[in-house]
Amino acid sequence: MSYALVLQHPSIKSCNLSRLARYITVPPPHNHTSMRIPISADFCLPTDIAEDLDTQKIDFAILPDMKFEELGLIVSDMDSTLITIECIDEIAAGVGLKNEVAAITERSMRGELDFEQSLRQRVSLLKGLKEQVLQQVYDQILQLSPGAEYLLAECKKHNVKFMLVSGGFTFFTDRLKSRLGLDYAYANELSSTNGILNGQLEGRIIDAQAKANLLIEHRNALGLDTKQVLAIGDGANDIPMLEAAGIGVAYRAKPKAQAHADARINHHGLEAVRGWFV
Repeated sequence: MSYALVLQHPSIKSCNLSRLARYITVPPPHNHTSMRIPISADFCLPTDIAEDLDTQKIDFAILPDMKFEELGLIVSDMDSTLITIECIDEIAAGVGLKNEVAAITERSMRGELDFEQSLRQRVSLLKGLKEQVLQQVYDQILQLSPGAEYLLAECKKHNVKFMLVSGGFTFFTDRLKSRLGLDYAYANELSSTNGILNGQLEGRIIDAQAKANLLIEHRNALGLDTKQVLAIGDGANDIPMLEAAGIGVAYRAKPKAQAHADARINHHGLEAVRGWFV
């Protein structure tokens, strides 16, 4: 398999790439936003050049040189990945506890707390909240991340399945699945009585390992090779999923997640996922 150093920037031709000149033997294929430099499988980008690219707000990665339609499945986290918010933090605002819950969320995403324990702790703080607050968060606060709709359109165009798998809640994943035409969606289910949250969860917990297990389950069901699966996430609970995929993409991610990813999107939207491929 051939490999490429892929660079992405809104105007790649205007960037200073002189420090990469020694690696370019022939003019590399490029368009207005990306450039692909053929490299060997054992190529390692020097740290000083990587830092220079990052300073210029260029997202870069060393990846198999493959077509987007060669993928068969994209698996994405929801909160702070497909959407811009952490839903539980916004729900907690309804009981005046957004800052307290957000602090726990941040520590969990950084890998400083056990995910399931921290999730149950945060959910317990929502006890007594009316379910209508969740609808308000969905209607008034939740927004798709930049480039999300473009990426999903490209998936449909090239017959790439899309799975949303979240440590968040089915209230949001189910609505997004229906609204966006997603192929699969999994999340945790909030328990309620007569429209009032009781501070508990029902059924299976979707934690870090569950995310990876669902990826493997659907990869096998679709008859795909590992290299045909791409995963996107931002937090520590996405790491097993990123590692189980053929290509793991850290999207504006916490340091621990970035360290376990094959590609990192720090400066652009989810359209950059499409840009990694021919």
